Amino acid sequence: MKNITLKRIAASAISIAVLGSFTACSGSASETTAAGTAAGTTAGESADDTTAADDQTAGGTVITIGASVTPHTEILEFAKPILAEQGITLEIVTLEDYITPNTGVIEGSLDANYCEHQPYLDQFNEENGSDLVSIGAVHYEPFGIYAGRVDSLDDLPDGALIAVPNDVTNEARALLLLEQEGFITLSEDAGINATVADIVDNPYDIELVELAPEQLVATLPDVDFAVINGNYAIEGGLSVNDALAVEANDGIAAQTYGNIIVTTPDHADDPALIALVEVLQGPEVAEYIESTYDGAVVPLF
Repeated sequence: MKNITLKRIAASAISIAVLGSFTACSGSASETTAAGTAAGTTAGESADDTTAADDQTAGGTVITIGASVTPHTEILEFAKPILAEQGITLEIVTLEDYITPNTGVIEGSLDANYCEHQPYLDQFNEENGSDLVSIGAVHYEPFGIYAGRVDSLDDLPDGALIAVPNDVTNEARALLLLEQEGFITLSEDAGINATVADIVDNPYDIELVELAPEQLVATLPDVDFAVINGNYAIEGGLSVNDALAVEANDGIAAQTYGNIIVTTPDHADDPALIALVEVLQGPEVAEYIESTYDGAVVPLF
Protein backbone atom coordinates (compact mmCIF):
# COMPACT_ATOMS: atom_id res chain seq x y z
CA MET A 1 0.00 0.00 0.00
CA LYS A 2 1.25 3.44 -0.85
CA ASN A 3 1.83 5.90 1.95
CA ILE A 4 0.89 9.21 0.36
CA THR A 5 0.32 12.53 2.08
CA LEU A 6 -3.33 13.50 2.00
CA LYS A 7 -4.18 16.33 -0.33
CA ARG A 8 -6.69 18.88 0.90
CA ILE A 9 -8.74 21.40 -1.04
CA ALA A 10 -9.54 24.25 1.30
CA ALA A 11 -10.85 26.60 -1.35
CA SER A 12 -11.57 25.37 -4.83
CA ALA A 13 -13.71 26.27 -7.79
CA ILE A 14 -16.13 23.66 -6.52
CA SER A 15 -16.51 25.21 -3.08
CA ILE A 16 -16.73 28.70 -4.48
CA ALA A 17 -19.51 27.73 -6.86
CA VAL A 18 -21.43 25.92 -4.19
CA LEU A 19 -21.00 28.68 -1.63
CA GLY A 20 -22.65 31.08 -4.02
CA SER A 21 -25.73 28.92 -4.24
CA PHE A 22 -26.12 28.81 -0.43
CA THR A 23 -25.53 32.44 0.47
CA ALA A 24 -29.26 33.06 0.81
CA CYS A 25 -29.60 30.47 3.58
CA SER A 26 -28.21 32.82 6.21
CA GLY A 27 -30.89 35.33 5.39
CA SER A 28 -33.92 33.08 5.59
CA ALA A 29 -36.94 34.43 7.42
CA SER A 30 -36.88 31.78 10.15
CA GLU A 31 -33.17 32.16 10.84
CA THR A 32 -33.13 35.95 10.66
CA THR A 33 -36.07 36.25 13.01
CA ALA A 34 -34.57 33.79 15.45
CA ALA A 35 -31.16 35.39 15.32
CA GLY A 36 -32.70 38.76 16.03
CA THR A 37 -34.62 37.34 18.95
CA ALA A 38 -31.53 35.59 20.26
CA ALA A 39 -29.71 38.90 20.20
CA GLY A 40 -32.38 40.45 22.43
CA THR A 41 -33.67 42.96 19.91
CA THR A 42 -37.01 43.57 21.63
CA ALA A 43 -36.79 46.97 23.26
CA GLY A 44 -36.55 46.97 27.04
CA GLU A 45 -36.22 43.18 27.40
CA SER A 46 -33.31 41.44 29.03
CA ALA A 47 -32.36 37.85 28.29
CA ASP A 48 -33.92 36.78 31.60
CA ASP A 49 -37.19 38.53 30.69
CA THR A 50 -37.45 36.58 27.43
CA THR A 51 -36.73 33.12 28.81
CA ALA A 52 -39.80 31.21 27.83
CA ALA A 53 -39.47 28.53 30.53
CA ASP A 54 -40.39 31.21 33.09
CA ASP A 55 -43.49 32.30 31.14
CA GLN A 56 -46.98 31.09 31.94
CA THR A 57 -50.09 31.24 29.80
CA ALA A 58 -53.67 30.40 30.59
CA GLY A 59 -52.98 26.95 29.18
CA GLY A 60 -49.87 26.32 31.30
CA THR A 61 -46.14 26.53 30.69
CA VAL A 62 -44.55 27.73 27.45
CA ILE A 63 -41.15 26.44 26.34
CA THR A 64 -39.28 27.68 23.28
CA ILE A 65 -36.93 25.29 21.51
CA GLY A 66 -34.55 26.10 18.66
CA ALA A 67 -34.13 23.30 16.15
CA SER A 68 -32.70 22.36 12.77
CA VAL A 69 -35.23 21.91 9.97
CA THR A 70 -34.90 18.18 9.35
CA PRO A 71 -35.52 16.02 11.26
CA HIS A 72 -35.47 17.99 14.50
CA THR A 73 -38.28 20.46 13.81
CA GLU A 74 -40.42 17.67 12.37
CA ILE A 75 -39.92 15.49 15.45
CA LEU A 76 -40.78 18.42 17.73
CA GLU A 77 -43.94 19.11 15.73
CA PHE A 78 -44.99 15.52 16.31
CA ALA A 79 -44.28 15.86 20.05
CA LYS A 80 -46.15 19.18 20.32
CA PRO A 81 -49.70 17.80 20.86
CA ILE A 82 -48.40 15.19 23.31
CA LEU A 83 -46.90 17.94 25.44
CA ALA A 84 -50.06 20.02 25.09
CA GLU A 85 -51.93 17.25 26.88
CA GLN A 86 -49.64 17.93 29.85
CA GLY A 87 -50.38 21.67 29.78
CA ILE A 88 -47.08 22.53 28.08
CA THR A 89 -47.09 24.75 25.00
CA LEU A 90 -44.12 24.01 22.75
CA GLU A 91 -42.92 26.88 20.58
CA ILE A 92 -40.45 25.85 17.88
CA VAL A 93 -37.93 28.23 16.31
CA THR A 94 -36.48 26.76 13.13
CA LEU A 95 -32.80 27.60 12.54
CA GLU A 96 -30.42 26.73 9.73
CA ASP A 97 -27.04 26.82 11.44
CA TYR A 98 -25.37 25.30 14.50
CA ILE A 99 -24.31 28.56 16.17
CA THR A 100 -27.56 30.49 16.67
CA PRO A 101 -29.30 27.69 18.62
CA ASN A 102 -26.57 27.79 21.27
CA THR A 103 -26.29 31.56 21.46
CA GLY A 104 -30.07 31.77 21.77
CA VAL A 105 -29.99 29.44 24.77
CA ILE A 106 -27.14 31.38 26.37
CA GLU A 107 -28.86 34.74 25.87
CA GLY A 108 -32.24 33.45 27.03
CA SER A 109 -34.48 33.72 23.99
CA LEU A 110 -34.51 29.93 23.73
CA ASP A 111 -35.06 27.56 26.63
CA ALA A 112 -33.22 24.75 24.88
CA ASN A 113 -32.15 23.55 21.47
CA TYR A 114 -32.30 20.29 19.55
CA CYS A 115 -29.79 20.23 16.71
CA GLU A 116 -26.40 18.94 17.83
CA HIS A 117 -24.43 16.08 19.38
CA GLN A 118 -22.22 16.01 22.47
CA PRO A 119 -18.82 16.35 20.74
CA TYR A 120 -20.04 19.49 18.94
CA LEU A 121 -21.44 20.90 22.21
CA ASP A 122 -18.14 20.21 23.97
CA GLN A 123 -16.28 21.99 21.18
CA PHE A 124 -18.67 24.96 21.30
CA ASN A 125 -18.35 25.29 25.08
CA GLU A 126 -14.56 25.15 24.89
CA GLU A 127 -14.33 27.75 22.13
CA ASN A 128 -16.89 30.13 23.65
CA GLY A 129 -16.32 29.74 27.40
CA SER A 130 -19.92 28.58 27.85
CA ASP A 131 -21.31 25.82 30.07
CA LEU A 132 -24.31 24.50 28.15
CA VAL A 133 -25.37 20.97 29.09
CA SER A 134 -27.22 18.03 27.58
CA ILE A 135 -30.36 16.82 29.35
CA GLY A 136 -30.98 13.81 27.11
CA ALA A 137 -30.22 12.17 23.77
CA VAL A 138 -33.03 11.53 21.31
CA HIS A 139 -31.79 10.11 18.01
CA TYR A 140 -28.80 9.27 15.88
CA GLU A 141 -28.32 10.16 12.20
CA PRO A 142 -25.98 7.77 10.38
CA PHE A 143 -23.40 9.40 8.14
CA GLY A 144 -23.34 7.99 4.63
CA ILE A 145 -21.08 7.98 1.60
CA TYR A 146 -23.13 9.10 -1.41
CA ALA A 147 -22.34 8.73 -5.09
CA GLY A 148 -21.29 11.74 -7.09
CA ARG A 149 -19.54 11.19 -10.41
CA VAL A 150 -18.79 7.57 -9.44
CA ASP A 151 -21.60 5.10 -8.75
CA SER A 152 -19.75 2.36 -6.86
CA LEU A 153 -17.17 2.31 -4.08
CA ASP A 154 -15.43 -0.48 -6.00
CA ASP A 155 -14.70 2.04 -8.76
CA LEU A 156 -12.93 4.56 -6.52
CA PRO A 157 -10.30 6.17 -8.78
CA ASP A 158 -6.81 7.20 -7.71
CA GLY A 159 -6.88 10.86 -6.77
CA ALA A 160 -10.62 10.74 -6.07
CA LEU A 161 -12.32 13.92 -4.88
CA ILE A 162 -14.36 13.22 -1.75
CA ALA A 163 -16.37 16.02 -0.14
CA VAL A 164 -16.56 16.02 3.67
CA PRO A 165 -17.96 18.38 6.34
CA ASN A 166 -15.53 21.11 7.30
CA ASP A 167 -16.33 21.40 11.03
CA VAL A 168 -14.07 19.48 13.39
CA THR A 169 -16.45 16.92 14.88
CA ASN A 170 -18.30 16.04 11.69
CA GLU A 171 -15.11 15.80 9.67
CA ALA A 172 -13.87 13.28 12.24
CA ARG A 173 -16.98 11.18 11.59
CA ALA A 174 -16.33 11.37 7.86
CA LEU A 175 -12.75 10.22 8.31
CA LEU A 176 -13.86 7.31 10.50
CA LEU A 177 -16.36 6.23 7.84
CA LEU A 178 -13.72 6.45 5.11
CA GLU A 179 -11.47 4.29 7.29
CA GLN A 180 -14.34 1.85 7.88
CA GLU A 181 -14.54 1.38 4.11
CA GLY A 182 -10.78 0.92 3.70
CA PHE A 183 -10.08 4.18 1.86
CA ILE A 184 -7.68 5.55 4.47
CA THR A 185 -5.99 4.40 7.67
CA LEU A 186 -6.01 6.55 10.81
CA SER A 187 -3.64 6.39 13.74
CA GLU A 188 -4.76 3.89 16.36
CA ASP A 189 -5.54 6.53 18.98
CA ALA A 190 -7.44 8.94 16.67
CA GLY A 191 -10.99 7.97 17.69
CA ILE A 192 -13.70 10.62 17.62
CA ASN A 193 -11.08 13.37 17.61
CA ALA A 194 -9.62 12.26 14.29
CA THR A 195 -8.24 14.94 11.99
CA VAL A 196 -6.47 14.77 8.64
CA ALA A 197 -3.20 14.81 10.61
CA ASP A 198 -4.14 11.34 11.92
CA ILE A 199 -4.19 9.81 8.44
CA VAL A 200 -1.23 7.43 8.29
CA ASP A 201 -2.04 5.81 4.94
CA ASN A 202 -3.89 7.12 1.89
CA PRO A 203 -3.52 4.37 -0.74
CA TYR A 204 -5.89 6.00 -3.24
CA ASP A 205 -4.32 9.47 -2.99
CA ILE A 206 -7.75 10.88 -2.02
CA GLU A 207 -8.27 14.62 -2.11
CA LEU A 208 -10.70 15.97 0.48
CA VAL A 209 -13.03 18.82 -0.48
CA GLU A 210 -13.94 20.46 2.82
CA LEU A 211 -17.33 22.19 2.75
CA ALA A 212 -20.01 23.35 5.18
CA PRO A 213 -22.33 20.38 5.84
CA GLU A 214 -25.33 22.02 4.18
CA GLN A 215 -23.36 22.36 0.91
CA LEU A 216 -22.47 18.69 0.49
CA VAL A 217 -25.53 17.49 -1.42
CA ALA A 218 -25.24 20.30 -3.94
CA THR A 219 -21.61 19.48 -4.68
CA LEU A 220 -22.26 15.82 -5.61
CA PRO A 221 -22.11 16.45 -9.40
CA ASP A 222 -18.60 17.87 -9.00
CA VAL A 223 -16.98 15.22 -6.79
CA ASP A 224 -16.61 11.45 -6.90
CA PHE A 225 -18.25 10.88 -3.52
CA ALA A 226 -19.47 12.92 -0.55
CA VAL A 227 -19.73 11.95 3.10
CA ILE A 228 -22.95 13.60 4.25
CA ASN A 229 -24.66 14.19 7.59
CA GLY A 230 -27.97 12.35 7.83
CA ASN A 231 -30.12 15.46 8.29
CA TYR A 232 -28.59 17.27 5.30
CA ALA A 233 -28.95 14.17 3.16
CA ILE A 234 -32.67 14.13 3.99
CA GLU A 235 -33.05 17.84 3.25
CA GLY A 236 -31.29 17.30 -0.09
CA GLY A 237 -33.77 14.63 -1.13
CA LEU A 238 -31.50 11.67 -0.45
CA SER A 239 -32.44 8.50 1.41
CA VAL A 240 -30.12 6.43 3.57
CA ASN A 241 -30.95 3.65 1.12
CA ASP A 242 -29.13 5.72 -1.52
CA ALA A 243 -25.90 5.63 0.48
CA LEU A 244 -23.09 3.43 -0.77
CA ALA A 245 -21.97 2.92 2.85
CA VAL A 246 -23.17 4.05 6.28
CA GLU A 247 -21.69 4.15 9.75
CA ALA A 248 -21.95 0.84 11.56
CA ASN A 249 -24.73 0.85 14.19
CA ASP A 250 -22.37 -0.63 16.77
CA GLY A 251 -19.48 1.65 15.88
CA ILE A 252 -17.96 4.51 17.83
CA ALA A 253 -20.04 7.08 15.94
CA ALA A 254 -23.39 5.55 16.88
CA GLN A 255 -22.33 5.51 20.52
CA THR A 256 -21.11 9.10 20.47
CA TYR A 257 -23.13 11.24 18.10
CA GLY A 258 -26.66 11.10 19.46
CA ASN A 259 -28.59 14.34 18.92
CA ILE A 260 -29.28 15.94 22.27
CA ILE A 261 -31.48 18.49 24.02
CA VAL A 262 -29.24 21.34 25.18
CA THR A 263 -29.94 23.98 27.79
CA THR A 264 -28.21 25.97 30.54
CA PRO A 265 -27.31 24.43 33.91
CA ASP A 266 -29.94 26.68 35.55
CA HIS A 267 -32.69 25.11 33.42
CA ALA A 268 -31.46 21.51 33.44
CA ASP A 269 -34.03 20.57 36.09
CA ASP A 270 -36.91 22.60 34.66
CA PRO A 271 -40.01 20.35 34.84
CA ALA A 272 -41.24 21.39 31.39
CA LEU A 273 -37.90 20.56 29.76
CA ILE A 274 -37.75 17.25 31.60
CA ALA A 275 -41.25 16.50 30.28
CA LEU A 276 -40.05 17.37 26.76
CA VAL A 277 -37.17 14.89 27.01
CA GLU A 278 -39.49 12.19 28.37
CA VAL A 279 -41.83 12.64 25.41
CA LEU A 280 -38.99 12.67 22.87
CA GLN A 281 -37.61 9.47 24.39
CA GLY A 282 -41.04 7.85 24.52
CA PRO A 283 -42.53 5.07 22.38
CA GLU A 284 -44.77 7.35 20.30
CA VAL A 285 -41.86 9.44 19.07
CA ALA A 286 -39.73 6.33 18.51
CA GLU A 287 -42.46 4.84 16.30
CA TYR A 288 -42.79 8.14 14.41
CA ILE A 289 -39.04 8.28 13.74
CA GLU A 290 -38.84 4.68 12.57
CA SER A 291 -41.86 4.99 10.27
CA THR A 292 -40.90 8.38 8.81
CA TYR A 293 -37.19 8.39 8.05
CA ASP A 294 -36.52 4.93 6.62
CA GLY A 295 -33.32 4.39 8.61
CA ALA A 296 -31.86 7.86 8.07
CA VAL A 297 -32.79 8.75 11.64
CA VAL A 298 -32.55 6.14 14.40
CA PRO A 299 -34.12 6.53 17.87
CA LEU A 300 -31.69 6.01 20.75
CA PHE A 301 -34.20 4.65 23.26
